[in-house]
Amino acid sequence: MLSGDDGPATMLAMRVIVRLAEIMGAEALLDISGAHIDSCLYHGEAGLDFAERLAGEGARVRVPTTLNVSSLDLLHPELYRGDAHTRDQALALMAAYEEMGCQTTWTCAPYQLDDRPKFGDHIAWAESNAIVFANSVLGARTHRYGDFIDICCAITGRAPAAGLHLDENRRGEVVFDVSTIPERLLSLDVAYPVIGHHLGRVAGSRIPVIVGLPPSTSEDRLKAIGSAAASSGTVGMFHAVGSTPEAPTLEAAVGARSVAVNSVSMEDLRAARDQLSTSTSNTLGAVSLGTPHYSVAELGRLVELLDGRRVDPAVHAYTSTGRDVAMEISLRGWDSVLAAAGVQIVTDTCTYLTPILGSIEGVAMTDSAKWAYYAPGNLGVDVVFGSIEDCVESAVAGEVRRDHTVWADA
Repeated sequence: MLSGDDGPATMLAMRVIVRLAEIMGAEALLDISGAHIDSCLYHGEAGLDFAERLAGEGARVRVPTTLNVSSLDLLHPELYRGDAHTRDQALALMAAYEEMGCQTTWTCAPYQLDDRPKFGDHIAWAESNAIVFANSVLGARTHRYGDFIDICCAITGRAPAAGLHLDENRRGEVVFDVSTIPERLLSLDVAYPVIGHHLGRVAGSRIPVIVGLPPSTSEDRLKAIGSAAASSGTVGMFHAVGSTPEAPTLEAAVGARSVAVNSVSMEDLRAARDQLSTSTSNTLGAVSLGTPHYSVAELGRLVELLDGRRVDPAVHAYTSTGRDVAMEISLRGWDSVLAAAGVQIVTDTCTYLTPILGSIEGVAMTDSAKWAYYAPGNLGVDVVFGSIEDCVESAVAGEVRRDHTVWADA
């Protein structure tokens, strides 16, 4: 490939991979079985130039390659509130990746697709929450790849034999003990993004191990932990003893090394919860759910909580999900239920990245630690974090309502 036998695009991609391998100290490359591309999200001219150069020189992906969220919702184009030039650039970028043979999945949660990596598979995934989920929950192996690297791996079918691809780099490095957290709180979804936010801030780039979670914690709750920890920190993998495949025991997760143990208190979690809100105002302008993209189960819970009620007309309510999940809920009739309740489904993108909310009066509320972490800087909005139950009750009431009793010590 370096010699140009497979064309100039493949030669360029392999030059990037070889240079990356040198930087990472890799002694070899390895074959990958799939890739997930984050660089299809439009951040500026350089990303489009790079993709169009590759596509124009005949680049084609060698492995099944899914695409992350884009900058547009192609199924609901009327939601876009940005300028025409940015829209056109984003469309051109999406077209370039489609031309290279990538699957038009447009989701930040490729692990919710039917065909997903298996335990031990080497893959090249970008998008922080997808990376941490693949490594932690699926037991697949990917380093924390970024834009441009992801598509170069897909074109060559190769990645450096380094980082989180290797056994020795997947051991836990710091332990978080949540066994003193009341079972009542751990039975609620809201605990998990907050735990993840706390983990990320303390662990940084280290691999955390969690002990004390309920056994066989659900994928959606593990997703919430990972996406939050990858936002507040740079966590690319975590272990949850009794729930994730490489952590049947604490000893299996950490190996022979001695690691520090952090006892997580309710005070820690209340502090982490408070860090996810930028305002104490009760004036509610919008509610945004589905970051990462909601699963079928999460959308089912939303339908259940709405229970035939309607969102207050002054509140803009959105829930983001992937196309495959959107199709599934339409077969169940839930899309009509959500529309009747005043909830707009968003696909292909995310509301903290794309100008969908527009100008709102009041705060934006979310159940996502990731959305709460990024939206103030990206959108310039004030955010209030709450549970999915809080978000629904607030949307219906037209004002912020949160149940603080769930965060009591006992």
